[in-house]
Amino acid sequence: MSDPLVNAHLAYMRQALELARQSPPKPYNFRVGAVLVDVATDTVLSSGYTLELPGNTHAEQCCFMKLSEKHGVSEEDLFQLPEEKLPLQLALYTTMEPCSFRMSGNLPCVQRVLRLAASSPSSAARSVTVYSGVTEPDTFVSKNTGRLTLEAAGIQFVHVSGLEDEILAVATAGHEAKEGQADK
Repeated sequence: MSDPLVNAHLAYMRQALELARQSPPKPYNFRVGAVLVDVATDTVLSSGYTLELPGNTHAEQCCFMKLSEKHGVSEEDLFQLPEEKLPLQLALYTTMEPCSFRMSGNLPCVQRVLRLAASSPSSAARSVTVYSGVTEPDTFVSKNTGRLTLEAAGIQFVHVSGLEDEILAVATAGHEAKEGQADK
């Protein structure tokens, strides 16, 4: 008998993976998808994928930017939304561990997640759990500390297993194969 909770996590991760497939293959980034879910109602609040919006945008960034636009606030102020607009229990499904450093100088996705999880002065504490399909490979930034940073801030980080090979194949489409590595 399969665990319905595991199936739900895999379903959201598959949804994020389908979003990642929409990202254009480039040699200098990973194709990532992200889905933000209201835990209490099991409702998708927003989603995004790498380069969905103008600029050098990451999946989590696009997800949060679209949510902020929907509610007419800046992304920086999302955390201040009242509970009826931004629930207190959120789940972020992302095909790859959120970045801890951006070579472009943009705000790292880990900092965006921390900002979203911040408590508004007018609301109770917000809980964000991050579900990730794979850790970030060392291709562009060595030793991403996304998971460690989130956990140190009290944000639960959960690896959703079962789609790693597919996620990495999608994420690295457009990258040049290294010498001795077979083309996929």
